[in-house]
Amino acid sequence: MSVSVYNMSISLDGFIAGPNDKPGNPGGDGFIRLHEWGIEPAGAGAQLMDDINTTGAVLTGRRTAEQAGHWRGLHHGVDIPIFVLSHRPPDPSVAEYPLVTYLNDDLETAMATAMAAAGEHDLLVHGGNLATQALEAGILDEVQIHQVPVLFGGGRRLFEVLPKHVELEIVRVVDTPEATHIRYRVRR
Repeated sequence: MSVSVYNMSISLDGFIAGPNDKPGNPGGDGFIRLHEWGIEPAGAGAQLMDDINTTGAVLTGRRTAEQAGHWRGLHHGVDIPIFVLSHRPPDPSVAEYPLVTYLNDDLETAMATAMAAAGEHDLLVHGGNLATQALEAGILDEVQIHQVPVLFGGGRRLFEVLPKHVELEIVRVVDTPEATHIRYRVRR
């Protein structure tokens, strides 16, 4: 059965982006450090990247999509649909990427559309704000965290403002020298 999975690398002090996160400096200062475990992975890191790359579709917020350059139409080089939830129309340049679709729906409808497109594969959810809203709405199934052994001391925090208590169940823990990868199921 397919599930929706929020997947994010995070510093030990809770940051998903470094200081000075803005257009022209996406992810902020030091951002690449959070993702080094997946750039040229080997062993367990390679298997985790394979898991990410076998998802059937992506649902993301506009800010994340724009900062990632819409992944040039291929999420991590994989040919899957990318759905961007936004209340504004996309920049005309997005037309270059036929797999990128902007949705002007409510979150529940956007999630259902993306889940249907994912088919039997998991739906990868991107964007801290989008994930927070999905948790609040009770429509996010799992959270995969890649805990990187670094302290940022500032930047954008994961789940900065979570409006309610959410219980999680640990599904899998993979410890590597580069990061500890923890997958949680959201308890309902």
